[in-house]
Amino acid sequence: MSEPLVIFDKVQKHFDKFVAVKELDFEIREGEFLAIMGPSGCGKTTTLRMLAGLETPTSGEIRLGGQVMNDVRPHERDTPLVWQSLALFPFLSARENVEFGLKMRGVDKTERKQRALKWLDKMGILDFADRDISTLSGGQKQRVALARSLVMEPQILLLDEPLSALDAHLVIRMQAVLTDLQRELGITFVYVTHSQSEAFAMADRVVIMGEGEIAQIGTPKDIYRAPANQFVAEFVGRNNILSGTVATISRTSARITTPSGDFTVPVNEVALKDGENASFVISADLVHIALDQPTGDNTVQCKLISEEFVGSMVTLFLEDAQGHEFKVQMQERELSSFDLKGGDAIWLSWDTQSAHVLNQS
Repeated sequence: MSEPLVIFDKVQKHFDKFVAVKELDFEIREGEFLAIMGPSGCGKTTTLRMLAGLETPTSGEIRLGGQVMNDVRPHERDTPLVWQSLALFPFLSARENVEFGLKMRGVDKTERKQRALKWLDKMGILDFADRDISTLSGGQKQRVALARSLVMEPQILLLDEPLSALDAHLVIRMQAVLTDLQRELGITFVYVTHSQSEAFAMADRVVIMGEGEIAQIGTPKDIYRAPANQFVAEFVGRNNILSGTVATISRTSARITTPSGDFTVPVNEVALKDGENASFVISADLVHIALDQPTGDNTVQCKLISEEFVGSMVTLFLEDAQGHEFKVQMQERELSSFDLKGGDAIWLSWDTQSAHVLNQS
């Protein structure tokens, strides 16, 4: 495992009486792609701005390469930031935009031109080097913004919602550009986003934030399959969450009584006790559908409410007799064999090991 490049040590940020970041304790590893996610107002952008030097922590320390950075000015840090708005200079050409930071550092004209052209070539837009920024497409502007930051050859690159203004097909293309660049260069990327699909597609680890705190840090798979608590499970989405009371418990499993029925869950690291409240989650893609009642411990009958198609995948939205919503995600070709219509009765089932008991804290 690589050594930490960045350490947030009990970092807080207050704006007058408002606490934007309560207390952050986490590390960013050298050479990793770290994504920070969370709802609006959770503190993720404030966290990025503190790392960039645009905000000063109220308390605690941010250390980069062992050096305390709290009072180091932004232009003295090796932490360029790619903005959501890109912040390109409209009166400069693509090449001149890329050269700008080098010019501010006193790099001579010949060298900065060579380095700018090299990075525009890496980004696949060398032919547009002398074009005015206003004539470039959204995707081309995005590549110029990346080249402008990477030409400085930083240790770490910060990205604040950089793909949010692009069309869907360009987002997919730029995700590939970013991940390929990060792997090729070995530069640490810290990427703030609202988009789960972006974070999960690109990041080595994901930080989920809520109300100024870290709710969970882990790999995309860990967070998706084993959310730490109900907040994370709800934020990640496409999860089915059921709550009830522990009816029985054995060495390997427990039976939980919910308004939707009794269900068996595995006994994992969350301590369960008879009679106590408990919640568990089943990912939508681990739920099976059938027209007739299947065998097993975990079955519930629902009616189909609606369907959502995204390419070859479809998400079914269903309700049981108590009005609890269930979601099922599957390949469209699998669904077509059922010939379902709105209001049809469907049985849902899942394996006991597919359930994940949530921490109640």
